[in-house]
Amino acid sequence: MPAAVRATLEVDPSVLYAQMKDAYAKGASAGWNFRSQEIYLSTIFNAGRAYSLQYPNDPAYAELATLTVGIGTGLHYNPLTNHDGALWWVREAADWVSKHSEDLTLISEAQALLRRVNSEDDPQELARLADADATANVKAYPGDVDALLIQCEAPWRAWLLTHDPQWRSLALARAAAPGFPIAHLPTNWGSELVNVASGASKERGFSSADVANARTFLTRLKAVDPLRVIVTVNALPHDAYLTTLAPADEYFGPMNMSILEIENRLKHINFMLDYNYGNEESDMATQVARAIVDMQKVYPRDRDLPMLMYWCYTTLQRMTDRQSKESARVLRAILTIEYQDSPQARKLLGS
Repeated sequence: MPAAVRATLEVDPSVLYAQMKDAYAKGASAGWNFRSQEIYLSTIFNAGRAYSLQYPNDPAYAELATLTVGIGTGLHYNPLTNHDGALWWVREAADWVSKHSEDLTLISEAQALLRRVNSEDDPQELARLADADATANVKAYPGDVDALLIQCEAPWRAWLLTHDPQWRSLALARAAAPGFPIAHLPTNWGSELVNVASGASKERGFSSADVANARTFLTRLKAVDPLRVIVTVNALPHDAYLTTLAPADEYFGPMNMSILEIENRLKHINFMLDYNYGNEESDMATQVARAIVDMQKVYPRDRDLPMLMYWCYTTLQRMTDRQSKESARVLRAILTIEYQDSPQARKLLGS
């Protein structure tokens, strides 16, 4: 699907640019740590998205693309463990830098980022890169709670994506390590890890090392559970960039579809498919997919996005032409990598 789909949302990019500057000033004055760097990177993403969608020819666009590559590389950005919903912007920024920068080091960094964001069709490769990136951050920020959590999260998400038990074993081993910040285990993936650990000694497919690590992990968790800080790690500021829900009068994609029209189009397409219209519905289904991708660029936190992606994906799967297959591939990648915790993503990953 074309990458140059423009949204209609009007947000003042200069406000987001100012927030980025404020985040930098706070990090510099307090002394940079992993979390402050993450917050700064998130504000860069927010500003970059706004300029890309509204003022791609503004000089600030080039600055933000360069910052995205530089700071993203320094923080070992990986789409599997970053939850900003900004993969499309990172890809765009890295592509821009690789084509326009004269700094050979920066170009190399951009190409490395492109390798990560373009690994969506190779789950094992994405998993290996995610684990390597998370481990690199632990080395760069020794003892940092957030970095240690992500180092455990990376193999866990790799296990969900690939179903390779080696990744699950690595996640259990890291959760059982003495230095793991178990009191800060987040709910978005931590609770599932607890459930798997609880069943490790009862279910097939677990090695003796897995069972031992699971028991150690659960013992440590029980010791801190009354004081456990249960949080879903999402300290990155999005409220000033976008509201959570896309307004009903917002329009997306080349055909300017509202959310209601997207839903009605999907109902109609599936109705026609029930009457064996087959690939004749491919063009319209692809336009709906483009509208959903456009919506995700502007409202990455909209609660209905995973549902719409899954609905459109399963609709496209009912057709056999190349266009439908490619549109379905794009939606599956976004859903299973950037929205992995959603029930809809879990349906796809489970199948």
